[in-house]
Amino acid sequence: MEAVKLTCTTCGQANRIPRDRLAQGPKCGSCGEPLANGRVHELDQLSHDKAVRGDELPLLVDYWAPWCGPCRAMAPEFAKAAGALAPAVRFAKLNTQDHPEIAGRARIQGIPALVLYHRGREIARLAGARPAAQIADFVRQNLAGRG
Repeated sequence: MEAVKLTCTTCGQANRIPRDRLAQGPKCGSCGEPLANGRVHELDQLSHDKAVRGDELPLLVDYWAPWCGPCRAMAPEFAKAAGALAPAVRFAKLNTQDHPEIAGRARIQGIPALVLYHRGREIARLAGARPAAQIADFVRQNLAGRG
C-alpha cells in the first residue's frame, strides 16, 4: 500500500498516510489535527519549510499580508478551491508581513502570490487575486501528468 508523507501544519510532525485513506480525514499522529481536510492551513516558518521540502502531496501556498486588499478579497475563493481539490492537494497561507524572511527566500515580489510545490520543488506560480475556478484550473494544469 502506497503511503504519502504529510507535515502537520500545526505541530510540524511528519506523518505517513496510506494514499487510499486520504479522503477519510487523516489526523496527525502527534497532535490530532486534520492533515488533508480541504481547509486552508496557516503556516509559520517551521511548518512552511517542512511542508514545502518534504510533503509528497502537492501544496499550494498563498503568500499574503493582512494589509493587502486583493489578498483579503481572494481568501474565500482560495478556500473554495481548497475544498474542491481536497484531498489530492493541500492549501496553505503564509503571512509575509509576519515572515518576511520566508517571502524573500521564496522570491515573492508582489502579493497575493500563489506558489505550487510538489515533492520539494516549485512547480509553478501565479500572481494576483483569482477566483476559485481559476485557482483550481491553475493547479490541475500544472499537475497534469505528474505522479
